[in-house]
Amino acid sequence: MADGGGWSTIESDEGVFTSLIENLGVKDVQFEELISLDADTIRSLSPVYGVIFLFKWIRETQQPTSTSSTTSPPSGTYDTDPSPNLFFANQTIQNACGTQAILSVILNNDPSSSSTNPFPINIGPELHSFKDFTAGFPPDLRGEALSNSELIRSAHNAFARASPFVDETVRNNQDEEGDVYHFIAYTPVDGKLYELDGLQPHPISHGGCTAEEFPEKVIEVLRQRIARYPEGETRFNLMAVVRDLRVTAKEIGDVEALEREERKRRAWAWENTLRRSNFVGFIGEVLKGVVGMKDAQGEGKYEEWVEKAKGETQRKLMRSGKADVC
Repeated sequence: MADGGGWSTIESDEGVFTSLIENLGVKDVQFEELISLDADTIRSLSPVYGVIFLFKWIRETQQPTSTSSTTSPPSGTYDTDPSPNLFFANQTIQNACGTQAILSVILNNDPSSSSTNPFPINIGPELHSFKDFTAGFPPDLRGEALSNSELIRSAHNAFARASPFVDETVRNNQDEEGDVYHFIAYTPVDGKLYELDGLQPHPISHGGCTAEEFPEKVIEVLRQRIARYPEGETRFNLMAVVRDLRVTAKEIGDVEALEREERKRRAWAWENTLRRSNFVGFIGEVLKGVVGMKDAQGEGKYEEWVEKAKGETQRKLMRSGKADVC
C-alpha cells in the first residue's frame, strides 16, 4: 500500500467500491456489476443513481484535456455553464480516477442535487462538508481539493493490494507502454444525462434524461462509445450505483433475497480482508518448512523434488496448450 501523499491503484470490484463509500460515511448504497449491456438489467436494480464505466484508454480516440471550450468531445457536447447543482472535478493526480468517478455519481445524487429523486443518497457528514466547501470552486481547483483530501485518499488507499516490493505511486517506462484503463461516470442531473470524466475540461451533456429514461439513454451512449473501439475489443467493465438491495428486500419482505445479499456482503468482507493482507512472509515460512522437510529426507532428495515439480509443470502446460513449442 502506498503511503505519503500517493494514490494507489484499486480494483474495479463491486465489493471494493461498496466498502469504500461506506468508509466515507455513505449510507444504503451499493455497486452491482452489469454482465449484459441492456436497459432491462439496469431497470431491474432500480433505483439506479448512475453507472461507472471502465475502459481501455486509447490516446488517439481521446480529446486533449485543454480548457478550451471550442474542442468538442467524440459524442455529446461540453456543458461549459452547467447547473450549480452539478458536481464535476478535473482529475489532477494519477490513480484517482476510480474514486473520482464513484464520487461523481454519489455527490450528484444527494438531496441538495436532486429534489425529484424519491431515494436521495445520504452522503454522510464528511462528504457533505467536502461538497459544501468546494461548491464554488472551478473544476480544476475542485479536483485539487479532492486529491488533497486525506479522508478520501485514505479510504481509497485502504483497498490497494498489499505489496512489499512495488511502490504503486511510481510508474516506470513499462507502465507507460502498457495498457492504461480509465473510469468515468454517467448520471442524470437536473434533467440531463451527463458523462463525467475527470480528464475532460468540462462535463459532457448527452441531452435530456429523466431518472426513468436513464437506462435506455445511458445504454445508447455506451454502445456508441464502444463502437468507436476496434472490432473484438472486450475489455470493458460496467457497474451500476444502486440503492442497497438489502433495504429493498426488507421493504418488500423478500427473505430469500435478503439472505442472498447478506451472503454477498460476507463474501465481500472476506475478499477485502485478503486484499489488504500481505502473505509474503507466510509463504516464505511455508517454503522454508517444505525445503527443510525435503533436506531431512536425505542428500539429493531436494534436487529430485525440484526436477519432478518442473516436469509436472511442463506436462500441465502442454496439456493446456500454453507451452511454447519450437
